Amino acid sequence: MIYFLSDVHLGSLLIPDQREHERKVVRLLDQMKKDATAIYLLGDIFDFWFEYTTVVPKGHTRLFGKIAELTDAGIEVHFFIGNHDLWTFGYFEKELGMKVHYRPEVVELYGKRFYLAHGDGLSTGDAGFSVLRKVFHSRVAQRLFALLPPYIGQNFGFAWSRSNRLHMKSEEFKGEENERLIVYAKEFIEKEKVDFLVFGHRHIDLKLQLRYNAEMIILGDFIRLFSYGAFDGKEFHLDYFEQ
Repeated sequence: MIYFLSDVHLGSLLIPDQREHERKVVRLLDQMKKDATAIYLLGDIFDFWFEYTTVVPKGHTRLFGKIAELTDAGIEVHFFIGNHDLWTFGYFEKELGMKVHYRPEVVELYGKRFYLAHGDGLSTGDAGFSVLRKVFHSRVAQRLFALLPPYIGQNFGFAWSRSNRLHMKSEEFKGEENERLIVYAKEFIEKEKVDFLVFGHRHIDLKLQLRYNAEMIILGDFIRLFSYGAFDGKEFHLDYFEQ
């Protein structure tokens, strides 16, 4: 079985009980461990993440311990950066054994072609967001941010994320023609043949049949929906964790 998870936002100031939230993620990974051959984390697992050269951001020790346990057991754990946790510079690979992906990729899983991405920046139609995204991905901006003392940088990052979430527009489904990821997926399959397109980012749970027998999935989130994806080699399932 191959599993997919996105938009956990560990550490978010909007989550009342952050420790229980992390424990719930670990319980899910424990469940996945029973039959997983690979686990794909499709971005925004952390509400804010920035690696300093000699400083590990506070928290997430239960999650990190579980991921190390999974990779030590031979289960592949793939991490696709999101728009909240793109500033990773080697810690995940060296210490936890994860395989980090910095851009969308087409991969073959159980003989099926998957297009995998967090989903931000693919087809936003938002000029302001596009500019901000370029700044976040800028090596110069990253080096400048690294000059801040960690306690200032971390507090700023979590506060910015909280403000951004509070001002977000509705996370409800907007309709097929108004969902930018759906529009993007329809355009993508006209250029390249894939069987599945899997995204996070939008915090909605969605499975949609497209042309050419392609199926698009938006994974939901692990804050409100507690949803995740599972692929058994034939079908892709959206499941919901209640433990």
